[in-house]
Amino acid sequence: MALYNDSTYDDYGERIADIYDDWYHSYDPAAIDLLAELAQEGPALELGIGTGRIALPLQDKGVMVRGIDASEKMLDQLQAKPGGYRIPVTLGDFADVPVEGEYSLIYIVFNTFFALLSQEEQVRCFQNVAKHLTSTGHFLLETFMPDMTRFQRGQNISLVAMDDGYLRIDVAKHDPVNQIIYSQHVAWTEAGARFYPVRLRYAWPSELDLMARLAGLQLVARWGDWDKSPFTATSSKLISVYRHES
Repeated sequence: MALYNDSTYDDYGERIADIYDDWYHSYDPAAIDLLAELAQEGPALELGIGTGRIALPLQDKGVMVRGIDASEKMLDQLQAKPGGYRIPVTLGDFADVPVEGEYSLIYIVFNTFFALLSQEEQVRCFQNVAKHLTSTGHFLLETFMPDMTRFQRGQNISLVAMDDGYLRIDVAKHDPVNQIIYSQHVAWTEAGARFYPVRLRYAWPSELDLMARLAGLQLVARWGDWDKSPFTATSSKLISVYRHES
């Protein structure tokens, strides 16, 4: 039986890079439109850029994009794609925002912000983002809205995909004290099973807003989806936009 430790979870990008684009190739065109709108005419920085699922179409919109990611394999996949070589990338911890200069847009999509596994790390990310935002720049976060009803006795199992000879499920365990969700993405074929463990530290909207205030940022918009639909009690997605306090 495989033994999992902190480095196993930290290597999630390295483990999933080979199949990431097969599982997560689609995106909402409204996301690209909104990010391009917020970028104005300045450069944009994506934290957790991965294989460029969002960065490449945003670049096609005329936005100059730079990226940070902790997975060398994910960055290799990005730069092997058409146009990927034009995106400067930095290998490192995106909580540190280890780049030079200022950006009119810094963004994190697809719940990647929750890959920072402590409140301290998440606060540090906000603080470093603030240092790299222009005076009128925007910081956008796409996260899920925590839904405790998903869990029974602190656990959840869900079917993601099923076909002849293929089965994919997600199994999760919830730690409410530390706000951590431990998950296994499991893919079965006739050749056997592959496991992709991942941990996330979720945060509530009010907690995100407080992190922003500690970094000198303020909430300027919150939507329930990329089309700017209102955020309500039934929203499963959270689009939060921050900027420097006036």
